[in-house]
Amino acid sequence: MSETPRDPRDGDGTGAPPAAGADRPADDRPVRASVVREAPPAGADADEYQWHTGLNRPTGVPDAVEFVDVHKAFGRNKILRGLNMGLPEGKISMILGPSGTGKSVCIKHMVGLLYPDEGDVLVHGASVPNMTDDELFEMRKKFGVLFQDGALFGSMNLIDNVAFPLRQHTDKSEEEILDIVRRRLGEVGLGHSEDKMPNELSGGMRKRAGFARALVLDPDIVLFDEPDSGLDPVRTALLCELIQEIHEENGGCYTVITHDIMSARRVAEYISVLWKGRIVESGPAEELFNSENAFVRQFLSGESQGPLGME
Repeated sequence: MSETPRDPRDGDGTGAPPAAGADRPADDRPVRASVVREAPPAGADADEYQWHTGLNRPTGVPDAVEFVDVHKAFGRNKILRGLNMGLPEGKISMILGPSGTGKSVCIKHMVGLLYPDEGDVLVHGASVPNMTDDELFEMRKKFGVLFQDGALFGSMNLIDNVAFPLRQHTDKSEEEILDIVRRRLGEVGLGHSEDKMPNELSGGMRKRAGFARALVLDPDIVLFDEPDSGLDPVRTALLCELIQEIHEENGGCYTVITHDIMSARRVAEYISVLWKGRIVESGPAEELFNSENAFVRQFLSGESQGPLGME
């Protein structure tokens, strides 16, 4: 096997990870290089990580978000156990994996709702755990987030729900705000429903309303936390098409947290397969769907036979 180039994030070549918060120029971020067969965490059963190659196939573009040797535990429950993952600029990425493996915990680390016990999380080269409160507040404006149920305010109609971030975080006039809100609602097919209350909307409509709200600040990074949960297959397909269409128009780093393989086949350009708190493999979607890794192949094909069982 040919030797892979060393990733500058690997530190001084001794195998030690870079220090959390190390300076990383935002406009000269390294392209992710391949790392093959990472060592299991100290104390872990070697067989537990036998399918984790740690292979990160390069995309040729910088990463908008990077996880560098991130560990996170809640009491004795270890969720992230040395996570190394990059989410490339300008692409629709998907973080896939079995339930309870840490996908939603990743989102909370990106926006500074959780901090790693060890390691670092970088957004456009800046260390999230080392940000001041003011820096964190500004950094969060880079993000739009679509939560699982839309997370609409029950006491506000649709137009006020979507306008909320603009009224909170900008000095725009009410006329400007309404223009932006109506444009975004039109993009998601809800231009005729602006006066409706959340309890008058179907599940799919609430998801689309949440999507519109996530877009009103023109974010650089949009996060989707299991957007297909609770939707029937047709509405899931329609939502996937909408994500593609809006991304083509606006660009940016879109990251979808899901375990729905059909959604991944429809929209993913880059896939990271997460299991037991670490990346099994990641890379361009077409390469992952043709992976020779037994775990990746089983998970992406939805087969019952393979390394992933019911435990």
